[in-house]
Amino acid sequence: MLKKVSTDKAPAAIGPYSQGIIAGDMLFASGQIPIDPSTGDIKGSDIIEQAEQVMKNVGAILAEANTDYTKVVKTTCFLADMADFAAFNGVYEKYFTEKPARSCVAVKQLPKNVLCEVEVIAYLG
Repeated sequence: MLKKVSTDKAPAAIGPYSQGIIAGDMLFASGQIPIDPSTGDIKGSDIIEQAEQVMKNVGAILAEANTDYTKVVKTTCFLADMADFAAFNGVYEKYFTEKPARSCVAVKQLPKNVLCEVEVIAYLG
């Protein structure tokens, strides 16, 4: 059985998808961009500020699913510019201290022209 995860502490979906889905003992969270859930606006103008907001949004979805960053087994990170890789990693490593498996790619464009997006898969057990 699948269970939808939804919290007002992370941005509402901006398309036909859920913030996250629990399948068995795994959480599959949709990609988070740096939207401030309290205002609906993009938070930050540089990669560090935007990455911080993304991590807060990811954390809110993890919390809603009764898990946390230490249980994340895989992340997929999307950057608008690979020149931001080092600065992004500086923020990322503060949150993902257990060093989950990861893919990080540069993409041509992200929703709302943001600089980064992160999706996660987490273990709930």
